[in-house]
Amino acid sequence: MSFQTIDQMAGRHNDGFDSSINLVDGPPPLYRYDNIEKSPTGSRWHPRNWSRKMWIYVAVGIIILLVAVIVGAVEGTKDNAYPDYSKLDYSLQDTYSGSSFFDNFDYFTGYDPSGGFVHYVDQPGSVQQNLTYASSTSAILRVDTTNTDASTGRNSVRISSKIQYDSGLFIFDILHTPYGCGTWPALWLSDQANWPMNGEIDVVEAVNTATAGNQMTLHTTKGCTMKAKRKESGKALTNNCWNGTDDNAGCGVQGATDTYGQALNKNRGGVYALEWRTAGIRIWFFPRASIPSNISTFTSTSASNTNSITPDPSVWGEPLADFPSTDCSISNHFRNQSIIANIDLCGDWAGQAKYFTEEAGCPGTCESLVTSNATGFDEAYWEFGAFQVYTAS
Repeated sequence: MSFQTIDQMAGRHNDGFDSSINLVDGPPPLYRYDNIEKSPTGSRWHPRNWSRKMWIYVAVGIIILLVAVIVGAVEGTKDNAYPDYSKLDYSLQDTYSGSSFFDNFDYFTGYDPSGGFVHYVDQPGSVQQNLTYASSTSAILRVDTTNTDASTGRNSVRISSKIQYDSGLFIFDILHTPYGCGTWPALWLSDQANWPMNGEIDVVEAVNTATAGNQMTLHTTKGCTMKAKRKESGKALTNNCWNGTDDNAGCGVQGATDTYGQALNKNRGGVYALEWRTAGIRIWFFPRASIPSNISTFTSTSASNTNSITPDPSVWGEPLADFPSTDCSISNHFRNQSIIANIDLCGDWAGQAKYFTEEAGCPGTCESLVTSNATGFDEAYWEFGAFQVYTAS
C-alpha cells in the first residue's frame, strides 16, 4: 500500500495552485439592472415631474376640450330644436266672399314697387273695364285682354284688405290661378307702408308659364333664417329671409308642379291654408279632391253652415312649407299684415331674360309681348271662392 502526502493529494504545485483551475483576476462583477423597468416616478410624463409650463399647457388643453364638447352638445341640441306646434282653438273672425268680396279691399294705384310694366287700375276703373267682378260663388281679378297697344304698360289690379292682422289661420279657396308669358301673380300678406320692417309672407306666387309650381317665401329685415330643423314636403330654396341677401330672394320653398298654374286649374284648384303664430309660419296645399273635412269652402259647403266648421291644423299632417321660429322671431318680423292679391307684368322677376326667355321659353322681350299680345292674357286671372280668417282663442 502506498501513501500520498497531503500536498500530493491536493495536487498542488509549489506555487500552491492547481494549474487546471482558472481564476479571474480583479474585483467581482457588478449586478446589472438594465433589464428592470425604471420607476415611473422618474419619468418626464409623471405629473410629479411636470414643470409649471407643462401644467399650464395641460390646463389649456382640458379647457379647449371641454369647450369643444359643450359647443358640440349645444349645436347638436340646436340642430334638433323644433317649436311647439301644439293644437290651438280657432274661431272665425273675417270672411271675404260673395258679391261683396271686393268691398273689403282697397285698390292700389301707385307706381309698381316691383318695376312692372303695368298700370294698376282703381276700383271704379276695374269695374268699368271688367277687371274685377264677383258673384255669389266666386270673385275674379284679371289682366286686361282688349288693348292691342299697351305701349306704357297693360292694365291690371292689385288689392289689399282693409283689415290688418298680426297672426291667425287663413283659408284661401282658389278656383283658378293666373299664368302666361309676362305674368307675375301673387297672393301674399304684407304691410305695404312699412316694408320690409313688418315682413312679407308670399302664400302663392309664380311667374310666366308657371310650370314649376308654387313658390312660398318670407321676406324680412336682418336676423331671420331657416337653417334649423324643418318639417315640410316642399323643397327649400334659400335659408336667409333678409331682403338684403340674394337680391331679395327671401327664404323660399318650392311646391310640386300641380300646386299652381295649368295643372292646378284643370283640377278646379284647391285650398291654401296659412297658419301664422308665434311658433312659426306654415302653409298647406290641398287639391280640390283632398280638402280636409274641417275646412269649409263655398264651393263644397253652403254659406249657411260654414260657420259651424272649425279648421284644425294639428290633424292636417306635414305642411308644404314650414318656417319655424327657431332662428327667427315671428312676432318681431311679422305684424300689421294685409291680404294682398295682384297680377304684375314683367318686373324684377318675370321680366328677367333668365326666367322669361331661358326658363319659360317666351318669345321676344317681356315688354314687347305685354304691349301688343292682348289675347296672350286670357288665362291671366285669379278666381277665388272665399277667404276666411280665424283667430286663436
